Amino acid sequence: MKIIVGIKISNDMKAQEFNSKYRKAKNKVEKLKAFYTHFVVYIVINTVITAVKVMNNMNNGETFKEALYDFATLASWLFWGIAIAIHAFSVFGLPLILGDDWEERKIEKFMEDELNKDQNI
Repeated sequence: MKIIVGIKISNDMKAQEFNSKYRKAKNKVEKLKAFYTHFVVYIVINTVITAVKVMNNMNNGETFKEALYDFATLASWLFWGIAIAIHAFSVFGLPLILGDDWEERKIEKFMEDELNKDQNI
């Protein structure tokens, strides 16, 4: 029995199968990391934009509540929030709907189609 990257692998487990599972897991981690980075940037940037807009509106005579709930102040939260929701759905929702092995099934199907096309030529 071998130990690779902290995972015990029995002798009958193919290296190719392990590599495939490792690539899938790494891809999922990269997608999660990209989403979390996007979310943190969304929070930080929109907080700064909101603070600047609220201070500017208050300097123009609006109350804090008026300045905060102004559409121009909340627009970046709203529209960028829609993009965040779509990104979250692509990371968390799609695998639930399509299944974790959707990509693998599609790749296999396209490979079979290409092989069949090559054999028919």
